[in-house]
Amino acid sequence: MQDSPIRPDAPDAVAVVTGAGSELGRALTATLALRGVAVAGISATPYQAEHAAVLPVVADVRDPVAVAEAFRTIRETLGAPTILINGAEVYPHRDILEETPDSFMDTVQLNLGGAFNCCHAVLPQMVASGRGRIINIVTFADVRPAPLAAGYSVSKGALRILTRALVADLGDRFPGIVINDWVPGSHTPRKGIPDGVDPRLAAEWGANLALLDDRSINGLVFLQDREHLPPRSLRGRVKDRVLGRGRVRVRLK
Repeated sequence: MQDSPIRPDAPDAVAVVTGAGSELGRALTATLALRGVAVAGISATPYQAEHAAVLPVVADVRDPVAVAEAFRTIRETLGAPTILINGAEVYPHRDILEETPDSFMDTVQLNLGGAFNCCHAVLPQMVASGRGRIINIVTFADVRPAPLAAGYSVSKGALRILTRALVADLGDRFPGIVINDWVPGSHTPRKGIPDGVDPRLAAEWGANLALLDDRSINGLVFLQDREHLPPRSLRGRVKDRVLGRGRVRVRLK
């Protein structure tokens, strides 16, 4: 496992975290602020930031007009964002027989459309400067959808496709803009899981990924604190071993 070149601080960085009112969102903004990053946290409702230096911004990321206004405020107050962490999400527990077109698309519009709206807001200046970091917080719900979570599973799977589409469009032309999927794991207050990951620990991993100064990781998927490699068939694993090939996973340390 290969340790990653984490910057201990980034005084020139400006980070935006959406879903900042959640337990993980508050922990992420606080962790980044403690590392010297200028941080804004976007939430659909007012919230109390854990670190006094965090700029709280109220905006519904489903609304592109509200997103544009929020990022205008952030640019005027902190400067142009160099890091975007798309963490805003909704996870409704709803039987598919009770789902309606409106309720289903509302989930998609927040979990997928909100991330796109924020990417749309930051990319022009990232392209102009030639650098930037975008992290989409995802799950593997598209691989094995849970019951009562059709909208969530579909929207999170589509968000993973959006990440790959952004890399396909931008990777060759703008190699300084690095985009990743990150699966933090089911943290304790989320989904009612009593023994999940502590949000503060997950936030350390997320901050490490946001501050990872390595263009070669563009497009990689990270699970908690390390790179997640897609499963290989038995034949593929045997072939890799015979040919002596294989890649060392990146670890966020």
